[in-house]
Amino acid sequence: MTLFLAVCTVVASWALTHYVRRYALKGHLMDIPGVRSSHSIPTPRGGGLAIVIVFSIATLVWQFIGANLYWTDLVALLGAACGVALIGFIDDHGHIPARWRLLGHFACAAWGLWWLQGFPTVMINNTAINFGWLGNAFALFYLVWLLNLYNFMDGIDGIASVEAICVGAGGAALFWITGHGAIAWLPLLLVAAVLGFLILNFPPARIFMGDAGSGFLGIILGCLSLLAARLDPAFFVAWIILLGVFVTDASFTLFRRLLRGEKVYEAHRSHAYQSAARFHNGHRPVTLAVLLINTILLIPTALLVGTGYLSGVIGVAVAYVPLIYLAVRYEAGRPESSR
Repeated sequence: MTLFLAVCTVVASWALTHYVRRYALKGHLMDIPGVRSSHSIPTPRGGGLAIVIVFSIATLVWQFIGANLYWTDLVALLGAACGVALIGFIDDHGHIPARWRLLGHFACAAWGLWWLQGFPTVMINNTAINFGWLGNAFALFYLVWLLNLYNFMDGIDGIASVEAICVGAGGAALFWITGHGAIAWLPLLLVAAVLGFLILNFPPARIFMGDAGSGFLGIILGCLSLLAARLDPAFFVAWIILLGVFVTDASFTLFRRLLRGEKVYEAHRSHAYQSAARFHNGHRPVTLAVLLINTILLIPTALLVGTGYLSGVIGVAVAYVPLIYLAVRYEAGRPESSR
């Protein structure tokens, strides 16, 4: 029954994305190419709304047909994520000043964290440590950073969709092989919703995700990682590995831009993935490279860490050292004018 629901989720997401595309074209909700964008033709935006609606409905249906998840977890996930999506939807249709947008993001993250009962206990050298309010403060900024970095990284065709599919599939595989098969369907339903959207978002994209979709995915994946950590502290490290592509590029770029005193909330083209797209003359090679990196490096490493066959420290090093090399190789954070 759940498999049938997943298939229906793919189809519904694909169909609703078509509808949103027509709505965007009719309402002139378009991304217009500019000097700080990575596309060359006007393209409808806001397609991520299909992911938001379809995943939310599919998750509730799944719960009612027997998922037996804690309702508090669903309230955390869907409440926080739909709040972020609403902020993004309004911003897609107009403009919300950065400070108010950020305040809304913190409020949504706090909502999710509250219902998830805060940052879970962490195992360090076989010792259980509860970080208390420091852990909660970290988790709050962690969620806000993830939802914003997802927005930063949604700059070329298909990349945010492919990343979400890989992270969700990797997380589901981890749940499944460690005896938490019931909860594995939660990230799989997210994968299904994103897959339906990707059909129209794969390069060359016929519609963009928009802030509503990117922020939604960022905070959903963040909340799922905290939910995983509650099951087993090693799972949190595994999720950090799964998120490695976006975390490395966005963090490296942000750090270099902060050092130069730039306004980090302004659009730019200095991410490593944007540089790589220019170097390889297209979006598709970079999006496929993200798929390849996740498939052959990050997912296997995360599974080894999550199942205890590899220590978290070694796993993070194995995953992040190559990613940092790529960030340096493609000059993440360096102004395009100085390349």
